[in-house]
Amino acid sequence: MLSIEQVRLWYEQTDAVHDFEHVLRVYRTAMKLADEENADQEIVAAAALLHDVQGATPGSEERKGHHIASAVFAGRVLAEAGWPEERIQAVQHCIRGHRYRGDGNKPETLEAKIIFDADKLDVIGAIGAARTIAYAVLANEPVFAEPSQQFRTSGQGEPGEPHSAYHEYLFKLVRIRERLFTDAAKRMAEHRHAALVQYFEELAAEMRSEL
Repeated sequence: MLSIEQVRLWYEQTDAVHDFEHVLRVYRTAMKLADEENADQEIVAAAALLHDVQGATPGSEERKGHHIASAVFAGRVLAEAGWPEERIQAVQHCIRGHRYRGDGNKPETLEAKIIFDADKLDVIGAIGAARTIAYAVLANEPVFAEPSQQFRTSGQGEPGEPHSAYHEYLFKLVRIRERLFTDAAKRMAEHRHAALVQYFEELAAEMRSEL
């Protein structure tokens, strides 16, 4: 079994959005979900601890493929730890399937669905709002910009339109609750979704001088 102290060393070069605190929150949430859903806790624990271990920094060239790179890294360290190949593959499937903007690597197993859900729960609620703003800052994007009608309709901004934190809220965060797989995660998401919506709609109203 991987230890938290061992894994922490592999996250020393991460950013404020995908730091080890995020990993620990995903780990704790995933273990709660695994307990409620009767999933394989060893697979879930390893996948949660390793899901962002390679290339997750916003704006980096590796960001879009970080789920693949992290799965490869996980395969190597778990093999060195003596894990059987079929269980390594189960962890790798979880890691490859956790990304929201996926590339066909959809979570199929219960454990993979739990990792996806735990990771997504960390981008809604108060923590999700804070992380989204931090992500915008790291990417040199504004916290708020008025979305164009084109963006509201299609998710594609007009030429030169910034992708603010508010854009990300409309494009992704407000839809997270609908994308969750497990009943346990859906229950957990209710309060977080409400808090997320309240924050970003308050932000928009204040930025528009409506309040």
